[in-house]
Amino acid sequence: MSPDLTTPGSVRSAAEVNEQIRALWLRANGSLSAQERAEYELLVVEWAAAIRGRVVEAA
Repeated sequence: MSPDLTTPGSVRSAAEVNEQIRALWLRANGSLSAQERAEYELLVVEWAAAIRGRVVEAA
């Protein structure tokens, strides 16, 4: 897992995280290793938090 992945309290937009998810899948050629799967799971959690943050702001 790369050290620049996510840090607690990180504030990245959903679009930025989504772009990193897409790049991960491209690098992996559609088949994730165990390490890449762990990275993907963290990115999805971060993406979901960013989406929730946008929804709360809009409300």
